Amino acid sequence: MPGNPNEIKLVNNAMANATRRKIMNFLADGDRNIEEIGESVGKAMLDFHLKLLQQASLIELEEGTVRLSEYGKNFLKDKAEKSTEKTADLSQAKPVEIAEIRQLLPCIADSSKFRVIANMAPPLGGTLKVLEPLFPRGRYSDRINALIIQKGEIITTVYGTGKVTMTMIKNEGEAVESLVSLKSTINEAIAKGVAPVPREKVRVEPMEIYKYLPQTNCGKCGEQSCYTFAIKIMSGEAPLEKCTPLKEPEYAINQEQLQVLTAYI
Repeated sequence: MPGNPNEIKLVNNAMANATRRKIMNFLADGDRNIEEIGESVGKAMLDFHLKLLQQASLIELEEGTVRLSEYGKNFLKDKAEKSTEKTADLSQAKPVEIAEIRQLLPCIADSSKFRVIANMAPPLGGTLKVLEPLFPRGRYSDRINALIIQKGEIITTVYGTGKVTMTMIKNEGEAVESLVSLKSTINEAIAKGVAPVPREKVRVEPMEIYKYLPQTNCGKCGEQSCYTFAIKIMSGEAPLEKCTPLKEPEYAINQEQLQVLTAYI
């Protein structure tokens, strides 16, 4: 059973990918053959995903049959118990209101779009973490105490302090519409009193990662092309930080988009 730091790292890497998490959940209902797994989760890079799960001691593979190892079963059981513990009571939370837009600034990466700064009251603080499952592409960051939500090109960040920022907004009308939708979603959950249980995030494809890379094929990341680098990111073999051009000001929004996308891999 994994216990030392290197083995734990293997498990964390294996379970950091949406496809591999789906494989684990699929196997929770019983042993499956490789063909059945491919039909359920897709055949792209299936051998690679199974290999990583096997290396992490989460599954056992024998003559085309795949099953959860004892450690894999315990791992899923532990995750389920923790998810139950996280089901939170929102009965004490108060409905929120969005104050008027305080700033409408040009985006750094696209001068035809805007960056919006608004305010939400009362501040939700740590409740934001509980609300993460409301948004298919939502990710709570403990480091900045904020809920980051992606919808299309728009990235909305709701901070525990009440500050709300939005990027890649076309105009003030779209900003108002997006903020009203955000408020309604949050207030509906507060009215019910209980946040939904965590759910699987939307699957990210390599082309979606590639879309926001510089697409210069400069090779600074060590790969032959930006698309190859996107595939390496998807498989967990390369960190986003290896793309040094993303640190340039002109790619600031691209980097922000990619940081959100890679949270779902």
